[in-house]
Amino acid sequence: MKSQARLVLHALSYCVAVGLAGGCMMGPKYSRPETPAETATSFVHAPATQVAGGVEELDCWWERFGDPVTADLVRQALEGNYDLKASAARVLQAREGLSEAKGRLWPEVSYGITRDRSKRYFNFGGGGGGGEGLDDPNNPLLSAFSGGFSPLTTTWSQDISVSYLVDFWGKLRRAKRAAWEDLLASEANRQALTNSTIALVIQARIDVAVAQRRLALAKADVESLERTLDITERRHRQGVIGPVDVRLARASLEGAKAQEPGIASALAMSRHSLDVLVGRRPGASPDLPETLADLPELASAPVGVPGALLDRRPDVRAAEFALRAANERVGVSIAQLYPDLILSASYGRSADRWEDIWKDFSETYSAAFNLAQPIFRGGQLRAQVRAAKARYEEAAAVYGGVVLDAMRQVEDALIGEQLLQRQLEHAQVQLQESRAAEELSRRRYEQGVEGLLTVLESERRRHAAEEQLAILKGQLWTTRVNLHLALGGDWAGAPVDQSQVVKK
Repeated sequence: MKSQARLVLHALSYCVAVGLAGGCMMGPKYSRPETPAETATSFVHAPATQVAGGVEELDCWWERFGDPVTADLVRQALEGNYDLKASAARVLQAREGLSEAKGRLWPEVSYGITRDRSKRYFNFGGGGGGGEGLDDPNNPLLSAFSGGFSPLTTTWSQDISVSYLVDFWGKLRRAKRAAWEDLLASEANRQALTNSTIALVIQARIDVAVAQRRLALAKADVESLERTLDITERRHRQGVIGPVDVRLARASLEGAKAQEPGIASALAMSRHSLDVLVGRRPGASPDLPETLADLPELASAPVGVPGALLDRRPDVRAAEFALRAANERVGVSIAQLYPDLILSASYGRSADRWEDIWKDFSETYSAAFNLAQPIFRGGQLRAQVRAAKARYEEAAAVYGGVVLDAMRQVEDALIGEQLLQRQLEHAQVQLQESRAAEELSRRRYEQGVEGLLTVLESERRRHAAEEQLAILKGQLWTTRVNLHLALGGDWAGAPVDQSQVVKK
């Protein structure tokens, strides 16, 4: 009997091997859709001196700030950001989904032991002819079995069973490939979120630095206006000027003081955003040192060619992985149209008593195959094929849109940086002239040549130029961070000393 059971299992294994060897894969073969990124030779707003080529990888690119506080904030965000933790959990889900899909390729083996206790009623009736003397009411046999009885039975059984779906049409293999692409997509999405989180941390750090700089300028402006008020009051006491100048000086001073709370509020909100990014309670972190009081100048960043975005940007890769998964699921839906071959076998024991199910005379075994072909299901299966193809078309359109949006982000960052550089040059000249005008107007006012309005206006212009210059530098660095994020890569080359960086 044991040899017969082994023969059954060997036959099942042979059928599995034959099914795998002779199987085929239903469904379309994947090919990457053509996008404008592949046909473009360069970015429209790339610098004229840009050398075509890819952007080299550089870990910890944010260290190019030369600011240890920024590097520490990024480290804290990578460890404590809750969005990143949720993304890591999604990767684990996709990984287990792949393990589940792989498991379906293997035979299912199960073991069971049961005890069945049942009671059934049997009714034999009485009379009815059919034999000599059976219609005699005095017949003892008839009297013994007339009516019915309910015997109580107990059956013990144990068995081990094997069931296998032969993946002849590639349905399970396609599903496993789709799960693999889902895992790659989740990994790419996690990397995209990591890049975005790092960029947000740096942008928040820049916002804090700019707000700190603006607050320092506002306080310096208040001190300057206080000195102007002192001069004005002294000249008023000397009878050189009238009370109107004193009122104007006081009004300008109070106006400058009124700007401080607004800037302090923006600074606090930027710090709160930074706290959330690094996983801390908003407002609980200590004040950041003003290590970025003067943002360093930027070096040129190589941008490469648009086609490099397809393999560099994690969000673009995630969109393509999702497209590949949709393509595999088209094959799964097509394979549903074809018959399923299920091989099964079991071996066990069955007896009325517990001790007998461990003995050879109670042996039971079976082997079977089931070939099931769907014939009519009201068009459900073909509707599933059409739906899978439509989902593939949707994923293809999403992929094309993601590629175009990636190119737009690069172009936005390139043109934005170029125009901000030009604006910054004018702002620096404006600040120089405003400081010179303020100094000259102050001397002429003390000499009685100019009026107070000229002094106050020159101070206002100087303060506005200083504040604009700080804001522009922050915007320029934010644009560079956006460019890095849009390229999906890092600034090329090794970290350099910021004091040696040449202005673009």
